[in-house]
Amino acid sequence: MNVRHVLVLPDRDAAEEVAQEVVDRFGLPEEPQLVRDALAGEDDAEDAQWLVVVEDPAERLDATSLDELAAEYEGWLEAP
Repeated sequence: MNVRHVLVLPDRDAAEEVAQEVVDRFGLPEEPQLVRDALAGEDDAEDAQWLVVVEDPAERLDATSLDELAAEYEGWLEAP
């Protein structure tokens, strides 16, 4: 089973930092995918969240640790 964790961050800079931090802290072989997620009904480019998508095929990442990391950057771990 391939588990996917999605961390939601307020801006691109925070998402890029979290993506690198996930690699450093958890020893991932590759950097997670970054995805821009426009908020529903918003046309303004500044009204967007950034998602850090972390693939976890071995199911070895701790959701609480990921949520705490995202919180350090004013984000959160999306519930599955």
